[in-house]
Amino acid sequence: MEKILQVKNLHVSFRTYGGEVKAVRGVTFDLHKGETIAIVGESGCGKSVTAKSIMGLIPNPPGKITDGKILFKGKDLAKLPDRELRKIRGADISMIFQDPMTALNPTLTIGEQIMEGIIQHHKIARSDARKKALEILELVGIPSPKSRLKQYPHQFSGGMRQRIVIALALICEPEVMIADEPTTALDVTIQAQILDLFRDIQKKTGVSIILITHDLGVVAQVADRVAVMYGGKIIETGTKREIFYEPQHPYTKGLLNSVPRIDIEDAELVPIAGTPPDLFAPPAGCPFVARCEYAMEVCDRIYPTQTLKGNEHQVYCWLQDVRAKTSFATKW
Repeated sequence: MEKILQVKNLHVSFRTYGGEVKAVRGVTFDLHKGETIAIVGESGCGKSVTAKSIMGLIPNPPGKITDGKILFKGKDLAKLPDRELRKIRGADISMIFQDPMTALNPTLTIGEQIMEGIIQHHKIARSDARKKALEILELVGIPSPKSRLKQYPHQFSGGMRQRIVIALALICEPEVMIADEPTTALDVTIQAQILDLFRDIQKKTGVSIILITHDLGVVAQVADRVAVMYGGKIIETGTKREIFYEPQHPYTKGLLNSVPRIDIEDAELVPIAGTPPDLFAPPAGCPFVARCEYAMEVCDRIYPTQTLKGNEHQVYCWLQDVRAKTSFATKW
């Protein structure tokens, strides 16, 4: 499959009064045309920082991309000046932010906000922009779009506001869409509708999607591939089936054990003991070492090498070493 976006060895740090926070430490992944890749992990692992780095939305100072490449159409977005990034941001790569109420301007009508992007990037007349806005509102399932264009964000429900934010992201027909926790603030019924909408939009437009989430239920419904992130690093990647049915990293297995089960009677949630690593002084070895019941001496000192379990399935864990496999498999 054609690779539309490549993130290579991305490092992002933030300078604070307390020192340097190394939020993203060597993230690498590819996004193929027409697919959905989900980046999952607990809060603070670097998911949103990675997404905002792709969009060029890391405030400098205090944040800075210290190393790595973000390749899109032969251009390294990490090195582009802001003027060039503005031409790509919103037009070729768009983003759906976590809270639709704060993503929308309360003083402007929905129509003005949706039309702004396409007028800015494609230089079309307002009458044509209005027609396009009506089409995109119909696509995302907003009823009576003609009258809704004149309304303000506070006149919409939470689910409708999320649909409007999706319309904002789609108006310029981008090739890549980043969705940062798009269903977090919604109830389960509306969540299901939004996820169905993502699938329908991808079929109709062919847009490639990066989904940022901590909800494995969402991942199971919409993702093609999954990247598990912890402590600023991607520790396991694979197809949805490989991650759910053949997890290799102890942290991935811990995440799956933390998901409520309705297919097993009296199933108990098994929390992951401990806390995430201090990113002011991250460990030299595996970031999960302090919470891993299988940790060995080498895990604390040296970051594990990549192990290929298949064409798509990759894991960074010393337990993949031949000497450790037997005891780990028995315990799991």
